[in-house]
Amino acid sequence: MEVALIADTHIPTRASEIPEPFAGRIRAADHVVHAGDFDSQGAFADVQAMAERLTAVSGNMDRGLGLPEVRAVECDGVEFVLTHGTGPEHSYQQRVASAVRDHASAESAVGVAGHTHEVLDTHHEGVRLLNPGSVTSASPADRATMMTATVEDGSLAVTLHER
Repeated sequence: MEVALIADTHIPTRASEIPEPFAGRIRAADHVVHAGDFDSQGAFADVQAMAERLTAVSGNMDRGLGLPEVRAVECDGVEFVLTHGTGPEHSYQQRVASAVRDHASAESAVGVAGHTHEVLDTHHEGVRLLNPGSVTSASPADRATMMTATVEDGSLAVTLHER
């Protein structure tokens, strides 16, 4: 199963569209997870239309979209816990890891968050944390990025895509 990991679209305030190579990856994915900051109902609707299956959370710029702040989804034996990660930079990893521990049903859950617009693939206190950056290169990002995760029977391989 191919899972597209995206965040921080910020359409229309900081970007006009998702770059086509990334839009193609989103359309091709079996499941899309979005870690918040669509920035508008239109951007949310556009990603929904691209995604075969979408699991998304609210970011600090997503007022009125009706999305939860934290959400867990299982994809072929891998549990992803999504949160935007809103808050100060110095406590980002701790905050995201805590959300994973509080909402996961499995110890091996993976956290997916956004907010910083910076790519991250690390472990914090035993929890794997992924931040795909900004799929549109919304400021302060210096490039457009996203991740894809190949999941199969509980195993996970993550690839970073840049533009």
